[in-house]
Amino acid sequence: MAGLVESTRCAGRRGHSERRAGWRQQPATIPLSATKSSSVAPASYTEDIYRASELDSSPALCGFASSCGKMVLGSCEEGIVRDMNGLENSNGYGHQAAAAKQQLEREDGEDESKWYEEEIDDDLKICYALNSVLHRGTSKYQEIALIDTKHFGKALIIDGKMQSTEVDEFIYHESLIHPPLLFHPDPKTVFIMGGGEGSAAREVLRHKTVERVVMCDIDDEVVEFCRTYLTVNRDAFQSQKLVLIINDARAELEKNGEKFDVIVGDLADPVVGGPCYQLYTKSFYEHVLKPKLADQGIFVTQAGPAGVLTHKEVFSSIYNTLRHVFKHVKAYTAHVPSFADTWGWVMASDHPFTLNAQQIDHRIVDRIHGELLYLSGEFLISSTTLNKSVCLTLLNETHVYTEDDARFIYGHGRAHFA
Repeated sequence: MAGLVESTRCAGRRGHSERRAGWRQQPATIPLSATKSSSVAPASYTEDIYRASELDSSPALCGFASSCGKMVLGSCEEGIVRDMNGLENSNGYGHQAAAAKQQLEREDGEDESKWYEEEIDDDLKICYALNSVLHRGTSKYQEIALIDTKHFGKALIIDGKMQSTEVDEFIYHESLIHPPLLFHPDPKTVFIMGGGEGSAAREVLRHKTVERVVMCDIDDEVVEFCRTYLTVNRDAFQSQKLVLIINDARAELEKNGEKFDVIVGDLADPVVGGPCYQLYTKSFYEHVLKPKLADQGIFVTQAGPAGVLTHKEVFSSIYNTLRHVFKHVKAYTAHVPSFADTWGWVMASDHPFTLNAQQIDHRIVDRIHGELLYLSGEFLISSTTLNKSVCLTLLNETHVYTEDDARFIYGHGRAHFA
């Protein structure tokens, strides 16, 4: 967003067996270093080693999960489960891999299914069938993995949470970027907090009015990894309009004298132990972010799960916190299949959001290069109409994010042989 520490989850939607161009594949055998800091994937790669399965492997919700431990991502090619946080790796893994593969072969000669599990709660998991784990490692700030799923293609995992997949990432990133830029009368400068994946910058750069995009992500290893292997965003990273800064977003905004037409929060979900929750607080919005907005400026942030059963985790609180800082706040949602939930975003400004569907459609045609796959004027307007349960929660929410009183999203992920 689904993204990175300061990144950070219709019409035109592709079938499950299609793969968006630009997600590069890596070799079948991936050496895993015993060092915790190893997060740079091998430079060489072999095209089409892992082929997309034609099986309909929809994610399955599995109850009675064990309590969350450290995130574990195993080498599926080797059949060995290793701790993402640096449990001991044995030398001579190639021999062990061959033995493990033989043990996992069925009588008919086929391998057992391999799965990535994301723990949603103590007693709830979502499972994704895997072709392979392409890469995993740990940077200074977060755990990183690139996996190849049967249903959603390549998927980027940060700190055990699904960030995006090649099949449906356009839903998340179109919903994050285009609403604020379309509602703004003439957006020329944009600041992206996080966004190391590059997809948010890619969508911003589709707007003809935009002259300068500053993308500030704290994790240079994640940015370099995504720049190298998510080739769908290669043009965005190479754009002369993009200014890439490796720094803490708060520190960068505080020292930057520039004001921006749109500021985007493409941040990781607030999780226990992560630094990201501080960029969802009232004090940050009020004293750091808002003063950096130009006249008629708009702020937008991803706001976590927004489903009937999940919207109270952080979505309603982020919405209410922004209501204490801005005069006009607009929440909207969309279903993201790979997240197995409805996702939420919140726009905020001191100027009202007054466009109708027809006006939005005209701006899409006039301002944006290429055709949007997901958003239209009518759908954008309809996405701000929330179901009764969520709407009532937003109206009655009292919690405000502070450094001492924050809400967090539960969860971790692991890949293993079923």
